Amino acid sequence: MLRLTLGITRALEQQSLDVTIWGSSDGVTWSEHPVMSFPQKFYCGTYSLLMDLSKHPEMRWVQAHWKMNRWGRGSLKPMFGFYLFAQALESGVAA
Repeated sequence: MLRLTLGITRALEQQSLDVTIWGSSDGVTWSEHPVMSFPQKFYCGTYSLLMDLSKHPEMRWVQAHWKMNRWGRGSLKPMFGFYLFAQALESGVAA
């Protein structure tokens, strides 16, 4: 089990952040589709998800992709301050 923590420390109004997690067995070839994703985010905060790696026994590597979008008035250049932290959990902790 991995606990993925997304922290958004800075955000402008009228923008969104999409974060997806991709997996690989060799670190070269990545999954066709995201293994999991955070719900679309708009605001500052801390958000956590549990990722059960037992569902993907072949997966030895993970990587995050993110996409930002901005709409409305003013500059259309999005700006987020964020981090993504992954923490391995012992099997008893997740229960």
